[in-house]
Amino acid sequence: MAEELKVSTGTVANKDVMEGAGAVHMDEAQSWGSGIIKDFRRTVGTHWVAEMTNFNQKTVAVTLLIFISVIAPTLTFGAVYGKETDNKIGAVETILATAWVGVFYSLLGGMPLCIIGSTGPVLAFTKAVVRIADNIGVPFLTFNAWISCWLLFYCLVAAFFDLTRVVRLATRFTDEIFAFLIVSIFVFDAVGDPFSDVGILRYFDPNHPSHEDYADDENYNYMEVALLSTILGFGTTALIFMFRNFKSTPFFCNDGVRSSIYDFAVTLSVLIMTAINEFLFNDVDTEQLNVPNTFEPSFQCCDSSCTTFFPDECPEQSEAYGSRDWFVDFSDLNGKGWVPIVAAGPAILAFLLVFLDSGITWHLVNHPNNNLQHGEAYNYDLCLVGMFNFVNGCFGLPWLVATTVPCIIHLNSLAEKDSDGRIVSVQETRLTMFFSHMMVGLSLLVLEVLQLLPMPVLYGVFLFMGLSALPA
Repeated sequence: MAEELKVSTGTVANKDVMEGAGAVHMDEAQSWGSGIIKDFRRTVGTHWVAEMTNFNQKTVAVTLLIFISVIAPTLTFGAVYGKETDNKIGAVETILATAWVGVFYSLLGGMPLCIIGSTGPVLAFTKAVVRIADNIGVPFLTFNAWISCWLLFYCLVAAFFDLTRVVRLATRFTDEIFAFLIVSIFVFDAVGDPFSDVGILRYFDPNHPSHEDYADDENYNYMEVALLSTILGFGTTALIFMFRNFKSTPFFCNDGVRSSIYDFAVTLSVLIMTAINEFLFNDVDTEQLNVPNTFEPSFQCCDSSCTTFFPDECPEQSEAYGSRDWFVDFSDLNGKGWVPIVAAGPAILAFLLVFLDSGITWHLVNHPNNNLQHGEAYNYDLCLVGMFNFVNGCFGLPWLVATTVPCIIHLNSLAEKDSDGRIVSVQETRLTMFFSHMMVGLSLLVLEVLQLLPMPVLYGVFLFMGLSALPA
């Protein structure tokens, strides 16, 4: 009795109450290469047919949501890549990379609920690669391609020796802190980043880049634009949440109609707000989505050497000589044969970035609370990410990794929840990612249609994504 009292008063350490309490245990390593095979058999080999045939209304609605959620940041990242790489990588390359990787991953990936795309950390690393290439005197795309080769090697080695089990050491605290950081960036970028020109409230800055094109227009009033942009942006977010609440309301007296409104909440909100901007306020010049005019490499050449960019470095020319070749020349080393070996160094940092960025996102999505039934495939998917980025490096396309917020949005949109917000089941499908990224690729054929989308409306979608993905 005295011993029980002693325990109840908290005078005994955890280790005395439960053996091994508080200790962190790493899974035993699987035999070399077997982790990749087991991952494939557990996911693709077992559930592929079911995940490719479970088409329903929710599939259509989530496809449109993911397309809208992916295309805008893809174009935004493409514009930033163009500035940071002197147009060696631009919007066209970013769209192409996102489309083909998304389609192939939806068909071959072990965890198809995870969305692969561009992220800020990878962009920051690419900026560093540009500086290193300039300092050692080799073309950026060539140096980047050699780093991609080493990145593939490191990914294959890590998967072969089951090093991805390290990711499973991440606790719920680690997952949610990581998610909160990424989600906070989304919310800041949507509302107004104080350190850049991105966000709804940034339109109130008279020096915002979107106002510069109308500097000579006497009828242009930036405050009108800023006010309308604010209404469109926050109105889009409010409308999405209102439509998503329809599922639990008595309106329409029909559960099917309410479910349809819930599923298509984002699409309906974007269409309504775009129509308001286009038809009711067509005399107010809000910022539109910036998309390229044609499908060709972003780097336009002044001459046959293709080392100078048109028109910035040859303003006297009326048209470009041509564009860069799609395939990167691995031998263009300026006589420095040691560059392929040196590339192994930066590739280690690239691998750590890809490994952690994707790994923690995978771990977050596969948390037991999400009730996913089709298994995880860390080793197998790490191999795929390495292969995808190797191909992207060969063609001068940006590297892609698992993107936290779109992954969470994808998961939540396919989930059925109880009245307390807990996930009861998830429609685990490949079709939403396949169709949405197919639409991203096809958008290259209808670029002028995308130009109708106002940026404030898309900021409203980003704000919804950030708020709905906040850790509980």
